[in-house]
Amino acid sequence: MNALVEEIQKLVRGKTVLESLRLVAGRFPGKVVFSTSFGIEDQLITHFIFSNNLPIRVFTLETGRLFPETYYVWNRTLEIYCKEIEAYFPDTHAMQQLINQKGPSSFYESVENRKECCRIRKIEPLQRALNGAACWITGIRSEQSDNRQDMSPVEWDNGNRLVKFHPIYNWTLDEVWEYVKKHQIPYNPLHDKNFPSIGCAPCTRAVRPGEDFRAGRWWWEEKSKKECGLHAT
Repeated sequence: MNALVEEIQKLVRGKTVLESLRLVAGRFPGKVVFSTSFGIEDQLITHFIFSNNLPIRVFTLETGRLFPETYYVWNRTLEIYCKEIEAYFPDTHAMQQLINQKGPSSFYESVENRKECCRIRKIEPLQRALNGAACWITGIRSEQSDNRQDMSPVEWDNGNRLVKFHPIYNWTLDEVWEYVKKHQIPYNPLHDKNFPSIGCAPCTRAVRPGEDFRAGRWWWEEKSKKECGLHAT
């Protein structure tokens, strides 16, 4: 699959975000998807897709543990753009089994338990969302964490068997904010309260001065790489 990745790399090289999204959508007609968690980066990409009527399916993972503020920006996005955002939920049986056996907060007890919760609430629904897709677009940026600096704007996702494209990979956070404010794109109000990375409510806190971008995610895991497995490298 290296040849396909190289082809897409050449296709988007030197192009703007909008140009690259159009080109990728044309290269994989009807098979390009974008996953949003309604963070500021994802809102930026959603704006590009919806404002330009790009043929890219937008979906989100409804884990059942999101912040009220996340639901707020989700609803505002629907109101402003009048476009569909598909929601994928955890498997009911698997979720019931986990809660019945380990309770609602087992993820605090061990890394293994936390990853099990992430697998049920996020990874398995993601696999369903990506079914039939040839290209998965994300809002990943390189400066979000040390782990993500080792990635590339265009990759082959071997686990999901598709091309993965990060159109704002080289953008800085300042550039994202500047664009969002200039175009009045709705964003999660938690970003104004020192939440740079927002996931499930029980697993996310505000970051303190001097902490890195993802310090607020699974903060009780001191040695964790702060990833849930959605973007495994």
